[in-house]
Amino acid sequence: MGFSMLDSSWSFRLSFKVSPSPTQKLARSLTERVPISLNLRFDYSIRAYSVRALKCRSEDFVERSSPFEVKKELGICFDLVRRLGRGIVYLGSARIPPNHSHYLQAQELSREAANLLDCTTWSGAGPGLMDAVTKGALEAEKPVGGIKIEKEAGEWTASKFHPYLPPLNYHTCRFFSARKHGLVDAVIRNSVSDKTAIIALPGGIGTLDEMFEILALIQLKRIGSVLPVPFIVMNYDSFYSKLLEFIETCENLGTVSKGEISALWKVCNNNFEALTYLAEFYDLPYGSTKLETELRKTARG
Repeated sequence: MGFSMLDSSWSFRLSFKVSPSPTQKLARSLTERVPISLNLRFDYSIRAYSVRALKCRSEDFVERSSPFEVKKELGICFDLVRRLGRGIVYLGSARIPPNHSHYLQAQELSREAANLLDCTTWSGAGPGLMDAVTKGALEAEKPVGGIKIEKEAGEWTASKFHPYLPPLNYHTCRFFSARKHGLVDAVIRNSVSDKTAIIALPGGIGTLDEMFEILALIQLKRIGSVLPVPFIVMNYDSFYSKLLEFIETCENLGTVSKGEISALWKVCNNNFEALTYLAEFYDLPYGSTKLETELRKTARG
């Protein structure tokens, strides 16, 4: 009897001899075997998997062979941040098309924020709003870095390469944990001269996951930054209003303290509000240029 390991299951293949009836003896060999395949999980429940399902599982995920693989990838991400410098990390959807208003606003915000803080722009280096902020920072002629992931809900899932960023400016991670650690490291502030920020653009499950994981680190004072890091939520077209209502529900129920979340991040409805908040946070002049005046007028409506 042989066995093989698959995910968290033991897969057994059992074989036994069949005693044929007298009328079958002429048609079969006594040594013929009839295979039976069972899949036994650790909780002893029996579940059958088709060959197609087993094949899909093995193709979709390659299990790490050692924790040192994750450690190695972490080192690459940290080295990338050290080379390009810390700055603004953008979180956002990979599915927003270039003609969408949120894409255009994100591109504008990235350009102006990079100029205001004079820092590196970081993102997941994928399509959608991540592409928008990459283009915006390049328009500002400021450094751009990216920490990609092999699997994401966008059009570049099949490639480890970026269509126009230099290869030395990004790394494609195999593990989400390494990517997250790298992006968090990119916003650490250990000196008053460091100007960093976290800006959450509209997004889906992945964006929410990253938002709340970083928020929890800030809340529990485990983000590893000596100085506070501004966290901005871009509520374009009231995108996050329902989420904010849910947080209010949590406060009313008592699962979150009153004002606890609002003290950890700043919700902005437009780019002018976000840029003004960053300027005030870092005590920088803002609002005097022609573009800044236009942004103020747009914000007023």
